[in-house]
Amino acid sequence: MRSAMSYAAVGIVVVALLIGAGVLLVPPRAGADSNPGTNISSASGEFWAWGDVIGWMDFHFTHTIIVSSQKLTGYASSSVGDISLDCQTTSIGDICGTSDYKVLNDGTGALSGWGWNDTYGWISFCGGQSTSSCPGTVPYQVRINGGTGVFENDGINYAWNDVVGWISFNCANYGGCGTSNYKVVTAWRSTSTTGYLDSSTFDTGVSGGAQINSIVWHGTQPSGSQVNFQIAGSNSTSGPWSYIGPNGAGSYYLSSGTGVSIPLDYTLHNNQRYFRYRVTLVADQSDALSPRVDDIIVHWSP
Repeated sequence: MRSAMSYAAVGIVVVALLIGAGVLLVPPRAGADSNPGTNISSASGEFWAWGDVIGWMDFHFTHTIIVSSQKLTGYASSSVGDISLDCQTTSIGDICGTSDYKVLNDGTGALSGWGWNDTYGWISFCGGQSTSSCPGTVPYQVRINGGTGVFENDGINYAWNDVVGWISFNCANYGGCGTSNYKVVTAWRSTSTTGYLDSSTFDTGVSGGAQINSIVWHGTQPSGSQVNFQIAGSNSTSGPWSYIGPNGAGSYYLSSGTGVSIPLDYTLHNNQRYFRYRVTLVADQSDALSPRVDDIIVHWSP
């Protein structure tokens, strides 16, 4: 796999897909058997995505795809090979040392980031925000309905590849489901309660700006709950304050447990005298268990 992403601007709008769409065919086989390795539906017509060039993409057959409140893992199958959603869970294992990518979930079902196909390259799940996980200026985004698990069917719910163009996850996006009734459906639900707290402003005292290196927190994190962080920096006590994670706005530094240092991206949080943090607490999917944060330590250097 390549180690550099393509950031070519999307030069057409969604309607171009509808005008130039090919004739859809009936999905080639019934639903694959259910398997605990995936939370994508096995019901007929509920695990297919479509692209005019690639054709059908099966999101259940590999029994690897898991939709969580943080990201998507595993890979889909297609006529042109795997559609990988996460560098750590490819069909050949963890390749993040060569190419670090993933499809992110903001916890509500709004996806961003990048997938990969060996034949056609990078697949973007979000555009229009001019960030690394949501590049360019043309708005589009793959979204999951947090209440039903259905990949939604509004007018901009597409993924994009520079070679094959738009990829649809719901036939309703494609002008209707009369010819071919398909969509991708997951058992994941956005049922967790989420809350956040913004810190006060911290002054490093470094006039030329400091480097924010890492965060450590102490408390409790029950299984299935999350503690996530974003950092905002400024050279003024009044801001502006833009909270970002490793992939820009909408992404988070994810905690792996209390007392474990969370390294920050050195290129994003430097040369600014003042900083704030935002800590977001997410209960488990049953809303029965919530994390608790007792103290937070931010490490920085001149």
